[in-house]
Amino acid sequence: MKKKRETELPGRSLPLVEEFFSLQGEGYQTGKAAYFIRIGGCDVGCSWCDSRYSWNPDLHPMVDTDKIIENITKSGTDSVVVTGGEPLMWDLGYLCEQLKQNRINTFIETSGAYKLTGIWDWICLSPKKNMPPVGNICGAANELKVIIQTKDDFIWAEKYRELVNKECKLFLQPEWSKFKNIIPEIVEYVKKNPLWRVSLQSHKYMHIP
Repeated sequence: MKKKRETELPGRSLPLVEEFFSLQGEGYQTGKAAYFIRIGGCDVGCSWCDSRYSWNPDLHPMVDTDKIIENITKSGTDSVVVTGGEPLMWDLGYLCEQLKQNRINTFIETSGAYKLTGIWDWICLSPKKNMPPVGNICGAANELKVIIQTKDDFIWAEKYRELVNKECKLFLQPEWSKFKNIIPEIVEYVKKNPLWRVSLQSHKYMHIP
């Protein structure tokens, strides 16, 4: 998989999978209105991923970042969530710079498998075993969201709880297809480990993007 296809300066165009104005459905920002940008490209390869259509960046058009920013500002939003795929496969410095000039809050959802670029008001780190986080993103994360599919994932969650900063918000999120089986385990775990909170994919219950 190609990591970059820019013909101009880094980040001046991005493989745009989709963009839409909706509500944040997961984690600390649940219920907040935001403009979502889904960027193509991911080689982390989670078996339960619900956005596999974003994995191959060559299937998605390279869109001028200035055009994306224009669409964002026209929406009237005050916040943007950048997701994927794995958005940090791309240089996001220019995107963030322009958004901040328009006084728009910048949020990112990432596995941390690639170097952090851009200036972020909120970093949601969701580490994956296939490709663990790199660099200093654990220390910079505002939110740690660990997907729980089996009981072994609680061990993975605790490993990263030790690596993030003390102010980082901690969330355990049931893997959607295993929800009925794993949610009782998560509930009991949080009762015994109150530093953690439960994250639910509320957008799926509300039937919104």
